[in-house]
Amino acid sequence: MSPALQIEGVSVERSGRCLLDRVDLDLEAGAILAVTGPSGSGKTTLLRTIAGLDVPTHGRITIFGRAVCESRRILVPAENRGVSMVFQDLGLWPHMNVAEHLHFALIAKRLPKAARTGVVRKMLESVGLQGRERQQPATLSGGERQRLAIARALVTGPPIVLLDEPLSNLDVVLKHELLELIGTLQKAAGSSTIFVTHDPAEALSLTHRFAVLESGRIVQHADMDELSRSPASPFVRELVARGISGKVHGERL
Repeated sequence: MSPALQIEGVSVERSGRCLLDRVDLDLEAGAILAVTGPSGSGKTTLLRTIAGLDVPTHGRITIFGRAVCESRRILVPAENRGVSMVFQDLGLWPHMNVAEHLHFALIAKRLPKAARTGVVRKMLESVGLQGRERQQPATLSGGERQRLAIARALVTGPPIVLLDEPLSNLDVVLKHELLELIGTLQKAAGSSTIFVTHDPAEALSLTHRFAVLESGRIVQHADMDELSRSPASPFVRELVARGISGKVHGERL
């Protein structure tokens, strides 16, 4: 069986800078992969390229056996890739209320309005936003905005979900609540998921599989046990130490 997502030799150059350098990566159907690395290592660029928001300078990306882009060409536009993304800044629309965010995401599915209403209601109940349907993003708490962004990404049941540090700037209790929510919704949907984070202990509540980016290159792609045994760089060694420390201090669910 071919992977849900296959990235082959992908490089992205912008204004003379190499943001991604010959990245090779596979993601199996229904799996969760944590992607981590130092700031500026190319994590967000990788997600944007998978989603179709950036174009690779070289290489090819295939989703469920269909090439969606290759060397300076978009073959399948972002809206037709079956990919949903939670952006680091959430990217909520200030002019839309909570329910409208989810309805807008569902319009492309061509569901009748009555069916959309049922799906929206069920998703809002799942993320604990029932009763907030008519509120604007600006009136929600930080945790509620995160829940809305996650609900919008998952309401269509996308085959692939990309999460770009979705829990940044939240306290530990809220992080734990939302990690549990993400895990529950991902399992129910069976989505193949890439979870970008700086916090290995956070990632370990969802997966043990890591890809480590440094200076635009994948320096190691392995589970935490292998990273512990044979760290490929000083950053990976520190990553392992932080992951173990997080578990010791109860940061893992």
